[in-house]
Amino acid sequence: MIELKDVSTIYDDFLALDSVNLEIKDGEFISLVGPSGAGKSTLLGLMTRELSPSKGEILIDGINIADLSHAEVPLLRRKIGTIFQDFKLLSRKNAFENVAFALEVSGAEPEEIAEDVPKVLNIVGLADKAKNFPHQLSGGEKQRLAIARALIHRPRILLADEPTGNLDMVNSYDVVKLLMKINEFGTTVILATHNREVVNAVGRRVISMEKGKVVRDQIEQGKYII
Repeated sequence: MIELKDVSTIYDDFLALDSVNLEIKDGEFISLVGPSGAGKSTLLGLMTRELSPSKGEILIDGINIADLSHAEVPLLRRKIGTIFQDFKLLSRKNAFENVAFALEVSGAEPEEIAEDVPKVLNIVGLADKAKNFPHQLSGGEKQRLAIARALIHRPRILLADEPTGNLDMVNSYDVVKLLMKINEFGTTVILATHNREVVNAVGRRVISMEKGKVVRDQIEQGKYII
C-alpha cells in the first residue's frame, strides 16, 4: 500500500505538489495523467525518495519513507523499479551487461547474475538480443531493455515515467502490453503519461493531475478524455 497524506512540494517559489492525498493498493495498475508541469514526475520522485516533500507524509507499507536512514534508502529503492522516457542505458555495455550491472552494484554473486539476467531478458522478449549494444536496438527494444533492468530486483512497485514518449504507436502498445503482463504477476504499476491512446489501452484506474493537484480519480474501467 502506498499512501500520500496532505503532501506538498515546493521548489524555490514553485508549488509542484499541492496537498495531495492518495491511496494506491498492492497490485493496482494506475495511469497518472496530466499536462507537462502537472506534478506527475514530482510524485514519482517522492516515492523513491529522490525528492522530499515540503509537507505531509509518504507511507509505503505503513512506513513514512522520510524517516528512513541514509543506509535504508537503497533497500527502499530495490522494492521500486523505475523506467524513464530516455531509457538511461549504458552505451558501452550490451543488453546482458546493462541488466547485470543493476545486480552488480547491489553486490550480487556471479552465479545469481548468470541465472537471473537471462530469465528477465526472456520475459521482455530480448533473449536473442543479449549481446547487442543499445545502438543496435530499436527504440522499442531499448525500452524493453530498460524494463528488464527495472525488473531484475523483482520490485513490488514499478514506476514508469512517460515510457512511451519517444516511441511510435506500435512500440508504445508493445510496452503497455508488457507493463500489463508485469502487473498480472502482482507488481503494482504506476504509469505516468499524457498519451490518451495508451491510457485507453490500459483501461484501469486513472488519476488526473493539474497544477500539482489531483483533480480526478477514475476507478472504473472505460475510455478517458485527458
